[in-house]
Amino acid sequence: MTADIQIPLPINEPVSSYAPGTPERDALKTALAEMSSTQIEIPLIIGGEEVRTSDQAKAVLPHEHGHVVATWHRAGRHEVRRAIDAAAEARREWSSWRFEDRMAVFLRAAELLATSWRARLNAATMLCQSKTPHQAEVDATCELIDFWRFNAHFAERLYEDQPLSTPGIWNWMEYRPLEGFVYAITPFNFTSIAGNLPTAPAMMGNTVLWKPASSSVFSSYHIHRLLEAAGLPPGVINFIPGRSAEISKAALSHRDFAGIHFTGSTEVFQNLWQTAGKNIANYASYPRLVGETGGKDFIIAHASADIDAVRTAITRGGYEYQGQKCSAVSRVYLPASMWKMMKDDLLAEIDSLLMGDVADFRNFMGAVIDKPAFDKITAYIEQARQDGDADILVGGHADGSEGYFIRPTLIEAHRPDYVTMCEELFGPVVTLYVYEESKWEDTLRLVDTTSPYALTGAVFAADRRAIVRAHDVLRHAAGNFYINDKPTGAVVGQQPFGGARASGTNDKAGSPLNLIRWVSARTVKETFVPPTNYRYPYMAAE
Repeated sequence: MTADIQIPLPINEPVSSYAPGTPERDALKTALAEMSSTQIEIPLIIGGEEVRTSDQAKAVLPHEHGHVVATWHRAGRHEVRRAIDAAAEARREWSSWRFEDRMAVFLRAAELLATSWRARLNAATMLCQSKTPHQAEVDATCELIDFWRFNAHFAERLYEDQPLSTPGIWNWMEYRPLEGFVYAITPFNFTSIAGNLPTAPAMMGNTVLWKPASSSVFSSYHIHRLLEAAGLPPGVINFIPGRSAEISKAALSHRDFAGIHFTGSTEVFQNLWQTAGKNIANYASYPRLVGETGGKDFIIAHASADIDAVRTAITRGGYEYQGQKCSAVSRVYLPASMWKMMKDDLLAEIDSLLMGDVADFRNFMGAVIDKPAFDKITAYIEQARQDGDADILVGGHADGSEGYFIRPTLIEAHRPDYVTMCEELFGPVVTLYVYEESKWEDTLRLVDTTSPYALTGAVFAADRRAIVRAHDVLRHAAGNFYINDKPTGAVVGQQPFGGARASGTNDKAGSPLNLIRWVSARTVKETFVPPTNYRYPYMAAE
């Protein structure tokens, strides 16, 4: 790194409104029309080359699952091995590039996304993942731009962290990329995460195998093409969608496997960890295992809280993007007096939420991602409909005939350990438990112990003593803790994201803590005039 070259100081990308009459709205409408009327073929991209296989799948719109926008090729064991070889070949050059040259690729990608690629990637995300314009904008555009700009800045800060030197001795730290390839497994729900998980290790000089979620291959492919347009060399990131078990088996059995960057389910991450553990003696080095997994995210309101603020946090936090955020509100604890005053307004508000094709900008919600998700979520709803320990207060209806639509649903649980208060649903279902105001302390402990997860959570209160107490009792219940705000919408550089317990390794995407996992430090000591005699002064006399 050249000392007089500095990364531009990052600022968070402004969120466009897409209000009627704005140029960004017209551009997005045009992109949606063009991309939805065209069916493309998506190959693997290995070492910069397009690779096609005999195993293919279709990318469809969740809100119109008969509408195919792409046919994509699946990688198998042979293609994984080819991608590992391509990553090894690319690593020789990429790992030796100057820091400034590597960062320039991603800073250029950020500028392209902020301008000429903005409508394209937002439209791809809306179509592929059934996101509204606002949800696509804050995810596919703003957060991904922020990841690339802020990670470049954080990397610079990391490289500048150097040890002390003393007279005659120069000590310094070299932050080397890992010795092997990083395996990035990305989820369907956030295009920004799909872009960050392979690029964060690449920014630090690593080469990557990228397996996107099968239900978001369409938008992930456009990210890879954007990176190519920004000048990313062939083989640095190899795009290999396919069946998770088959690709993971091939990747984790290879000697050069150096790390996983993962977002997905807790069960899958634990299986990957177990597989790596079984193979540990076969690897060239101990792999870095970085994962953000599930959540059972909460809101707990104190009797002193602002009722309107709590109601809005439940609606936005629980139902934006159909509740398919790992940070989405899933369980709510309200004091009886507040519930009595809030109930009618909250139920009416949830019932009024418009749902449908995301190309209709009046809609607040789209469809859930696919049929397995639809079946899982509706099974929980049907169980609640039949159980005596729960009541469905609003919603509870689903229609999968044309799109995977589930109405926003609020369940009241009569027991704090009811199944939908404990298990992750990942859909537009929020479960409410009403507690007696005198049991504030007991309820805080319930929040802490009910779920194995510890991703996000929020406390609402005007009474500062209540906030202080919640902050203390819930210290380990959430990696991202919010006071008087919904527990979703973390912003890169402002709220580094990640949770502990069953929610992952808490390596905080969007901060230096994540980037440090993708380097292996080497301490270098140079002595300018080394000693030439082994004897010490104390040895001069008996």
